[in-house]
Amino acid sequence: MTKFNPVTHCLFDMDGLLLNTEDLYTEAYVNCLKRVDREYTFETKAKLMGRKPLEAAAILLKELDLEDQFTPESWIENVSQEYPKVFPNCVLLPGVQRLIDHLKKHNIPIAITTGSSKEAFDLKTGKNHTEFMKNFLHIVKCGSDPEVKNGKPAPDAFEICRQRFSPVPEASKCLAFEDAPNGVKSALAAGMQVVMVPDSRLSEEGRKGATVVLGSMLEFKPEEFGLPPF
Repeated sequence: MTKFNPVTHCLFDMDGLLLNTEDLYTEAYVNCLKRVDREYTFETKAKLMGRKPLEAAAILLKELDLEDQFTPESWIENVSQEYPKVFPNCVLLPGVQRLIDHLKKHNIPIAITTGSSKEAFDLKTGKNHTEFMKNFLHIVKCGSDPEVKNGKPAPDAFEICRQRFSPVPEASKCLAFEDAPNGVKSALAAGMQVVMVPDSRLSEEGRKGATVVLGSMLEFKPEEFGLPPF
């Protein structure tokens, strides 16, 4: 069995890792971009994942040559009108409930750090996942959190999440879970090991750097990181 450095705390991204919201973001973006005759490819999407909303919007508009039609702020306002239609339908991804229940049972401190704003977070979780979110000691909503100066791939998201544990663990004792290249880079920059559960369409290049890459959360073996086995 492979052994990695043992950890005591787990920090989770949310979109595309715990919840299937990345699929729903794609639906919202595709709907909006059809109106301006643009295609939303996975390659473009991968560059946005994990970033703060304004950062992601600026990259999107440049990539798709829409800077003369939208500002980042107006794009966010436009696409946000789609979110109430799609986000309430999000579901937990395979293996997520099992892992979170297991970590809670064994009193492993867990938290979330998401690029979502408070408003988007509430849309995604309010209908079906309020009780699930109570499992986490704290949730950093980077899109609205004033302490998070820079979105992923900067280390802020994971570093601030780590600092909100009490007592504060060493970064080397923290295991990050991510689905996106920007998130992996963020966690690595914060000094953590990273379990990556990427979209199957992500290139091999996009998977580089992660401590381990899995097909789904069902493949995670806690004992490889010194955590209690299932």
